[in-house]
Amino acid sequence: QVQLVEFGGGLVQPGGSLRLSCTASGSISSIYTMGWFRQAPGKQRDLVASITNSGRTNYVDSVEGRFTISRDNAKNTVYLQMNSLKPEDTAVYYCYAQVSSFGTPKSYWGQGTQVTVSS
Repeated sequence: QVQLVEFGGGLVQPGGSLRLSCTASGSISSIYTMGWFRQAPGKQRDLVASITNSGRTNYVDSVEGRFTISRDNAKNTVYLQMNSLKPEDTAVYYCYAQVSSFGTPKSYWGQGTQVTVSS
């Protein structure tokens, strides 16, 4: 079994910054793509950013230039540095990872962490 645990959400004023982290643990042989989704109240869960195990990144247009995704493969951890935060970034943020436990890769999700941008 694989678990993803997230840290770093909270309340921040517009223009502020937060850093999210997510660590995978358990029966892991390889981790492929890792990333972050977010879900605002009444809306669907949407991709924010992703990063492959070789470091290739992808961002949704609304966060390009403000958010930076990175990962530490030795620690099985993915980070999301969020700068210049806006009220519309308010959502529950979920990390995910494609993990192989010595077999076919499966997708796993974290429990979610609340990010609220408000004055």
